[in-house]
Amino acid sequence: MQVDKKYYDEIFDFRGQWDMPSKCGLKIIENQGITYVIVTELYQDNPGTSVTYAGKLLRSQICEAKGLNPQAIKYLECTPDTNSVLSFYDEEYFEVTFNDTPQANYRKLSADEVKNLYDSA
Repeated sequence: MQVDKKYYDEIFDFRGQWDMPSKCGLKIIENQGITYVIVTELYQDNPGTSVTYAGKLLRSQICEAKGLNPQAIKYLECTPDTNSVLSFYDEEYFEVTFNDTPQANYRKLSADEVKNLYDSA
């Protein structure tokens, strides 16, 4: 279950839960004055915490490493299409917003939103 490199520009190493060495795909896109940070799950190529479980911690580490303001970005999680017969491996993008609570809010992007994200970049 390899993730196609079209989903990311680099592999980003991060400290996951309990400081577990972890990896995700990372793509940063500037689109109409908005910085989108897109993290992609790498499945078996990630030895540690998934992007969903790392959430706020991962966003913080990316912003620190890339010199970004966490309040000035849109943070997206991508589950890439792996051509699996299992539907939970279909391509999906979610905009994630973090509160002061441990629970994040997820909004699934439509196919048109994803297309516009890449077409306008």
